Amino acid sequence: MSDIKAQFLGHETPGSIEADQIATVPWSHENSDATVEFTTDELTAFCPVTSQPDFYSLKLTYRPKKQLLESKAMKLYLWGFRDKGAFAEDLAATLLNDLVGACEPEWMEVDLTQKVRGGLQIRTVVKHPGG
Repeated sequence: MSDIKAQFLGHETPGSIEADQIATVPWSHENSDATVEFTTDELTAFCPVTSQPDFYSLKLTYRPKKQLLESKAMKLYLWGFRDKGAFAEDLAATLLNDLVGACEPEWMEVDLTQKVRGGLQIRTVVKHPGG
């Protein structure tokens, strides 16, 4: 998205948002060596087979080109996964695809760890293009 499509920061919002509603803000330091990082331990979804809840730790790192992801829009977007079924690997790829589409960064890395359930922890790392 090349302009500010929706603005959530400082406004009440009724709930989660979809990928096409992720707001961005202009970044005018294109030539700087900057990286942006979002982290959370509050991302949830549920298993599409068993409907059991899955809890995730997310580390999103990217080098902006012309747009930054707006933080409140990120929170609202991530909030929407609590009502969606997804395998950890698919969730990581979906996050990368949606967020790259929103801000068109130089590079981005999604590092997603599904917390232990059934004795296993799953970590998936996906990158665009080289992160």
